[in-house]
Amino acid sequence: MQIKKIALIPAYEPDFSLIKLVLELRKNDFEVVIVNDGSSKECDSIFKSCSGIATVLYHPMNIGKGVALKTGLYFIRNNFNGPYVVVTADADGQHSVKDILRVCEEAGKYPDSLVLGSRQFDKDVPLRSKFGNTVTRFVYKIFSGVKVSDTQTGLRAFSQSVLPRLLKIKGDRYEYEMNVLMFFAKEKRKIREVKIETIYLEGNKSSHFDTVKDSWKIYKEILKFSASSFLSFLIDYGLYCMFFMASGQLLLSNIVARLFSASFNYTFNKKIVFEAKTSFWKSAVGYMILAVFILVGNTYILSLLTAYGMNSYIAKIITELFMFIISYTIQHRFIFRKEIRNYEKA
Repeated sequence: MQIKKIALIPAYEPDFSLIKLVLELRKNDFEVVIVNDGSSKECDSIFKSCSGIATVLYHPMNIGKGVALKTGLYFIRNNFNGPYVVVTADADGQHSVKDILRVCEEAGKYPDSLVLGSRQFDKDVPLRSKFGNTVTRFVYKIFSGVKVSDTQTGLRAFSQSVLPRLLKIKGDRYEYEMNVLMFFAKEKRKIREVKIETIYLEGNKSSHFDTVKDSWKIYKEILKFSASSFLSFLIDYGLYCMFFMASGQLLLSNIVARLFSASFNYTFNKKIVFEAKTSFWKSAVGYMILAVFILVGNTYILSLLTAYGMNSYIAKIITELFMFIISYTIQHRFIFRKEIRNYEKA
């Protein structure tokens, strides 16, 4: 069975190059879905020209690239039958149809992977783009352990099997694309890269990326959760050491320290890290179940390591690092998960 090709284009204040891109994509047998993310009325003629050859979805106001992508993904999921490959591309003409075809073909070969169209930053690249990608690439490598040469590329391809997971990832603006990369790294899913042509039109002036504001959105979730976990660890480890030195009771010391640190961790994560709007009881019950599971698992692993002769203080550190991964995954995906808004075709 032939795999259908679908191009998804989030668009905010596009110029007439969008029409040219859509025409070329249609000539290459792509179905095209455009999301007008609250552009001004001056762009109405552009979207009207595209509407005859593509599906155009509308946001009543500018909400952000992340929401625009998810709006398009919802529409694709509900209106297209598989098998298909989705390629996300920018509306400003900086992705050639030749490269769009290449990443689409790669995703067709590897349906469980995320395929990135990765630019080369060796020459003729605007300073802010080169600097931004270098910093983001470095931060991503530190926190994920995965090396990606272009973390900010908007040219990405994936099969329909990946789509449901992408709809669950949080992020309203540019941070969504970084969160997607973090998700694939945490899930140990393959990220593949295809080298593409680096195109910057008029110094990339059409980009709506705010270097300071959007960069902070990209990094803040990673940094806030790391800070929360580190502070919780300091509280937990400090109390554990204090009670253990005073009583010599390993299990009791671990339980008491965990109760204090878990209370702090819940409050910090709900209000600051995930900024969850879920009700107190809903999130609290979920967190309490997680806390009991973490406590039992933490105590069991700690007891096991010390039983095999490991130093009690070192065993505590190793145990906390292991439980950190489990805790983040469950909190992020279940306890403090945000609901995703769904906008329909106008």
